Amino acid sequence: MTKKTLPRWNLERHFGFSSPYDPALDTAVDKLVADIAAFGSTYTGKLNTNLLAALTTLEELVTRQSRVMNYLSLSKSTDETDEKLSKRYGALAQKVGQASAAHMTFFDLELANLSDADVDAQIAANADLAKYRSLIADARVEKPFQLAPEVEAELAARGSFSAVGTAVKFYDRKSAGLTFTFLGKTLNLESLLEYLSHDDEEVRRAAMIILNDGLKGHADVAALSLNAIAGNWFINNKRRGYKGLRDARNRSNKAPDAVVDALLNAIRTDGVVMSKRFYQLKKSILKKTSGLETFDWSSRNAKITSGGKSDKVSWEEAVQIVHDGYAKFSKTMAGLFMQMVNEERIDVPSVPGKRGGAFCAGVTPEIGPFQLLNFNGTKRDVMTLAHESGHGCHDYFAYKQGTLQYHPGLTLAETASIFGEMIVFRDLLDKTASKEERLALLMSKIDDIINSVVRQASFDRFEELFHTARQDGEVSADEASGFWKQTVAEYYGEAGDVFDNYENIENLWAYVGHFHHVPFYVYAYAFADLLVGSLYLEYAKQPQGFEQKLIDLLSSGGTVGLSEVLAPFGLDASAPTFWNDALKRHLGALIAEAEQLAADIGLA
Repeated sequence: MTKKTLPRWNLERHFGFSSPYDPALDTAVDKLVADIAAFGSTYTGKLNTNLLAALTTLEELVTRQSRVMNYLSLSKSTDETDEKLSKRYGALAQKVGQASAAHMTFFDLELANLSDADVDAQIAANADLAKYRSLIADARVEKPFQLAPEVEAELAARGSFSAVGTAVKFYDRKSAGLTFTFLGKTLNLESLLEYLSHDDEEVRRAAMIILNDGLKGHADVAALSLNAIAGNWFINNKRRGYKGLRDARNRSNKAPDAVVDALLNAIRTDGVVMSKRFYQLKKSILKKTSGLETFDWSSRNAKITSGGKSDKVSWEEAVQIVHDGYAKFSKTMAGLFMQMVNEERIDVPSVPGKRGGAFCAGVTPEIGPFQLLNFNGTKRDVMTLAHESGHGCHDYFAYKQGTLQYHPGLTLAETASIFGEMIVFRDLLDKTASKEERLALLMSKIDDIINSVVRQASFDRFEELFHTARQDGEVSADEASGFWKQTVAEYYGEAGDVFDNYENIENLWAYVGHFHHVPFYVYAYAFADLLVGSLYLEYAKQPQGFEQKLIDLLSSGGTVGLSEVLAPFGLDASAPTFWNDALKRHLGALIAEAEQLAADIGLA
């Protein structure tokens, strides 16, 4: 397998532009800007009588804007170091952003301030308006947090010139350009991180040292960006009247504050206990199978091997594994997955300059989803493919809600992706008879769950510490490193408790991109993983009819709240012990199964 043979996405096939410098992009943007101006002049002050026409026009404009800007953004993501392309993207984004600020800001403000009588009368008179009922309701509940119209307009106008946006772009560019020299090779971040799962303890430890030392200079860049983000988050929350650090994010996720607080508290108590229990087991297994001498942070993601076939997976094998897992649960989802593969919607290889990690962009119903991966042929990469393909399936199901309403809140946005991982894992486990291989699979899956639940909750705690400190002044990179080490101790135990030491970890916060792109995003992973664990247990108890209920959940997009989408499954996330029970039934049960297997083969 070579990077040259791995598939790249074909954006031109789907977007209709020949390159990021196609003059047709400029023509499309110029027409869009003119039509945005016409939208403002046509509908400002007239939503009390023309709401349906305004919403229909708005959806068409947002669809066109998404086509242009997503094409450029996706093109840029394959080489964040391309300054010419970055400048091209920035220029067109600024042009569209200025037009939107000048002529579209009125819409949410005016909609929020319509009388109930005006809204109800228009819905009664126009049956087609009912499909926007959720969007209308969401806009109207934000009224208490809106500023004066002239202030909102000024903030929107300044958005394209925001120092925050510039700082984040600078961080992204520097992150994409990171290189590390290790074992005689020049590696990007994604490739170096793979060595933290290496079989050899000394290789893992050496990779951790190279990673931590290599991020030292980058920590200053990350601190610059995070200070801008946290400062803006603080003043925005204060001026709008949000009471807590997560309130704005919780509202956009349609997740009640009490539910999110209960989730984080459950993880910080029961989740931490389970995490320590798992790492004690892992420590024991590694000592017996590989002669591990020191269990430090570099061994956190070390693989437990079965001594069987190679851990390397070709792209073709990865596609087959994901297809088979999806098909066992849903032929519909398996078909959508293969559609993404066959229609060249996945950019697969890990190459220099490419944005790190992985994502799936839904774009618009007319164009469809696209996945960016950094595939290095590991088993974890297979699960990443299963994860991002779940997002793509979610998009396809939700497109029926239209461009304005297909995006779910972040907590539900991770449901299909993590469910995709779960069904692939369960299919692999069902096909595995050997106790050694089953143990290796289970340990890998528990690694992933703890990384999604406990680790992401620790990220949320780091954000909490950083954002709180930012309210009193700028936070230095050294202070951020202190917060990082504090959260590691809180969620994994003090040095010597489970991990023998926490050397060479102080700069690792500097490569976590979610801190910069979407503040307080990360708890959504923990939320979704435990929610999916609960959903999967319901599926295991009563598989008949479950597929359609899940597809109905995914098809609702952003139109339905948390309690409504869970009701058909008999789940209530607001129940006092819901998250504690989810941890025990999902994560706790898997750890118990791994402990029993390890005992059976003399590794506990």
